[in-house]
Amino acid sequence: MRLKLDENLGKIPADVLREAGHDVATVPQQRLSGIEDSKLIKICSNESRCLVTLDIEFGNPILFKPADYHGIVVLRLPRRRGPQDLLDAISTFIAGLARENVVGKLWIVQKGRIREYQEE
Repeated sequence: MRLKLDENLGKIPADVLREAGHDVATVPQQRLSGIEDSKLIKICSNESRCLVTLDIEFGNPILFKPADYHGIVVLRLPRRRGPQDLLDAISTFIAGLARENVVGKLWIVQKGRIREYQEE
């Protein structure tokens, strides 16, 4: 899967996803840090990449209609979080990708759980 990791995720999740066989680009590597959300999602679309982020704004299907993109994944971590919480969410995401395609969908991923937005 072609993925773009937002600047709020750091290096380790990118490494873990690459080790799982995914093609990963990151916002910092592409010098896109601080870019507006609407521009970032457009770049993801142009590159045929699924956006993976902690930014809950991307979880709003009114602002970002999932069917228009190559996937939007919002990782939800506990309020009191440590490094392992992020890795647990990434592991859950990897397991989800092994079962299902995220293209055109919005996934909210927590440790051990993926919720998929269903358009009415």
